[in-house]
Amino acid sequence: MSTGLLAQYVVIGLVVLASVLITVRKLAPQLTNRWLAALALHFDRPDRAAWQRALGRHLQPKQATGNCSDGCSTCGACGPKPPSAARDAHPLEFRPRAK
Repeated sequence: MSTGLLAQYVVIGLVVLASVLITVRKLAPQLTNRWLAALALHFDRPDRAAWQRALGRHLQPKQATGNCSDGCSTCGACGPKPPSAARDAHPLEFRPRAK
């Protein structure tokens, strides 16, 4: 295997890995926040080196601030948002086929 081909495989593998991580982050944000918190706790220990502790603090997921602009929707104080699609939605009507 040539060096160029190996480099190509490495680059493609990194692109695929980045795509998978972005997709998981978008589709399962709570799961990835738990993973990041566990990884941050692993690195941010008193017996670790300074750069590892800094990495652990950097990896710590952002917490909801509790104001209405962060979009956490955990307290329900912001009120329900009007469903824009529900006003225009029509129920399905099933009709028999014409013979």
